[in-house]
Amino acid sequence: MKSVRPALIIAAFVLSGCASSGSGSSSDSSGWNPFSGLSWSSLSPFNWFGSALEVSEKGVGEINGSTAMTEQAIKQGLKGDYTLRKGMRSSNGEVLSFWQALDDGNVKLVINGQSTVSSVEVTDEAIASADGSKIGSKFSERYSKAFGACQKAQAAENSAVECKAPSSQHISYVYSGDWHGPDDLMPSDDTLKNWTLSKIIWRR
Repeated sequence: MKSVRPALIIAAFVLSGCASSGSGSSSDSSGWNPFSGLSWSSLSPFNWFGSALEVSEKGVGEINGSTAMTEQAIKQGLKGDYTLRKGMRSSNGEVLSFWQALDDGNVKLVINGQSTVSSVEVTDEAIASADGSKIGSKFSERYSKAFGACQKAQAAENSAVECKAPSSQHISYVYSGDWHGPDDLMPSDDTLKNWTLSKIIWRR
C-alpha cells in the first residue's frame, strides 16, 4: 500500500518543476490561467500525506479514548494509511472486538475497545512515540534499570517486559530479547540493556 508513495512523490516534483519553469509575470498574459490560484507548494509530499503518526499522551495519530470503535472513525484517525480488519476474541468470559490495521498484509496496529477505543498496540516501525522511541530501539536508550518502571509482560508475550514510558500516564513500552531464566523472574538490567522495543502500547 505504501509502496505507491515514491511514484507519487516523484510526480509531485516533476509537476512543481514544470510549474516553476515558466517565465514572465501575470501582467504579460491576457489569457485565463487555470492554475493561477493554485499553490504549487501544496504538492509537497508532506502536505499530501500529513505528518507521520505519533504515539503521544493524547493517543495514536488522531485515535484517542473518545474514538468510536467503527471502521470509519478508526480509518480517519489513522489517516487512511492502513487496511482495516475486524476480529473477535474472548477474555474472562467476555467476547471483545478489536480492529487490526494492516500494511501489505502485515498487522501494524491493534485497536481494542468496546463502544470507544481503550488501547492501541503499535508494532509499525514507522510510528514513533513523542520521546522518539521506535520499534527496534534498545532498552538502554530509555532506561538504566528496570526497577520502578518495568514488570514481566503478559503471558502472551514471549520473553518480554513492559515498562511505563518516562513521565507518561498512558504509554508503555514492551521490550523483547533472549532470556533463559524462569518465566516469573525479571531479567537483570545487564540482560535487558540489549533488548529491543517490540511494541508501543497506548491506554486510555
